[in-house]
Amino acid sequence: MGVSMATAELWVERWERQQQRYAVDREERFTVIGDVVEHVTADSARPLLMDLGCGPGSLAARLAGRLPGAEIVAVDMDPVLLELGRTHHADAARYVDTAIGDDGWTDELELDRPLDAAVSTTALHYLPECTLLDTYRHLAALLRPGGVLVNGDHFPPSGPLCADLTALVGRRRAERSRAHAHEDWESWWEDAAQDPELADLFVRRESRRSARPGGRNYDRSAPRHAELLRQAGFSHVTSVWQFGDSQVLVAVKG
Repeated sequence: MGVSMATAELWVERWERQQQRYAVDREERFTVIGDVVEHVTADSARPLLMDLGCGPGSLAARLAGRLPGAEIVAVDMDPVLLELGRTHHADAARYVDTAIGDDGWTDELELDRPLDAAVSTTALHYLPECTLLDTYRHLAALLRPGGVLVNGDHFPPSGPLCADLTALVGRRRAERSRAHAHEDWESWWEDAAQDPELADLFVRRESRRSARPGGRNYDRSAPRHAELLRQAGFSHVTSVWQFGDSQVLVAVKG
């Protein structure tokens, strides 16, 4: 039995608000990602896009709104977030349940042609470096020549002093925009777990979490990501937007 539209709408709206605590200028970052994808796919009537770590479909829905002719494949391994996305943003994407970086994860995508663009926001920093490099290599193989990987995430500088400064700027921006008035990540998950409609999904979620080692946040700098992307086969890598340590990094396949 699926989740009702009313329940999906409630939890997706709350998700959107709590995410503003963590992603500095989140809407602008989404807009910049859309700008890049729109530019790269301007000559394609039916571009193929992939959203890595899609959550409940936040970025996929925004891209679908900007590029109504695009086919979007949205990938995640969290059954709660995937079901919320499938219900609330049903027309935005084809949702695929697979764990990025696991053996054979790209086989689950069932792509019928090369990707024009792969996008991600605040998802890839959970991957250990060896897994991240392997993921970048898989993405380079899936993209057409001239295709792009567009990653919006937090890329702290390698030095502690500079990292403190970029974090400060982001924190002050969030304070001015009152983003910290929203509920936090833990509160969202705690409250969602009490919703009877989501109970079965949370059972599946906990089963998966117990079978996998706990994820951690790997604080790699943008230059380190660029180095790994070039090793993986991307010919050009650049940051196109930054506020504090929040950046949009674009890698182009040669």
